[in-house]
Parts: sequence; structure tokens; C-alpha cells
Amino acid sequence: MASKTLGRRIGALIVAALFLTSGVLHLVNPSAFVWLMPPWLPLQTELIVISGVMELAAAIGLIFKQRWAPLLTILTLLAVWPANWWFAIDSLTTNPDIALIAWLRLPLQLPLLWFAWKAPVTKPTR
Repeated sequence: MASKTLGRRIGALIVAALFLTSGVLHLVNPSAFVWLMPPWLPLQTELIVISGVMELAAAIGLIFKQRWAPLLTILTLLAVWPANWWFAIDSLTTNPDIALIAWLRLPLQLPLLWFAWKAPVTKPTR
């Protein structure tokens, strides 16, 4: 049982580390992510900043085992997944050198969703 809990904690910390890194990068240089955005989305820079804030909030919540953090993490991952699909499809014709990376990135989000879902949380005290 302890190894199962440890595995869940490690998974949550992996997601938290990725989200901390990505969140900071989104806030420090949002323009670096514009090329990944579907052109039909409005307010692209604002959406990039919002996703960075959400990633940071989710990461901090996972680190501190907050009850709301797994759901926020899952919602954040699902919110950016359509843009990742668009980028993977678009890269086949516009940037074939990056297409493989873009397509490999899609299934890698599945374990992140699983780690978030199984992240340990602090039980409420009564």
C-alpha cells in the first residue's frame, strides 16, 4: 500500500514539475507560444497567460495536496488538448520537422491526466 501511495505522489510531483516549468514559461514569454495556437482562437496571448496561471495554480495545489488540485489539473490539460491536436495536425504540412514531436506529445498527456486523477490529497479535518 505504501508503494502505491508513493507512486501516486511521484506521479503528482512529475505533473507539478512540468506545470511549474510550463506555467513560468507561459508568463515570462507568452509570445513564444503563439505559434502553437490555432489561428481561429481569439485573444491568443491572453489565453496563453491564463493557461500559465492555471498551470501554476494546479502545480502548487498538487504539491500541497489540495483537494481541488487534481480536478484543476485535469481541466487545464483538457483545455489545452484541442490546441495540441490542432498543432499536431497543422505541423504535418507546415512544419514536418516538428510533426513527430507534436504527435508524440499527444499520447504523453494521457499519463499526465492519470497522475492528476490519482494525485494524493489531504483529507479534511473534522
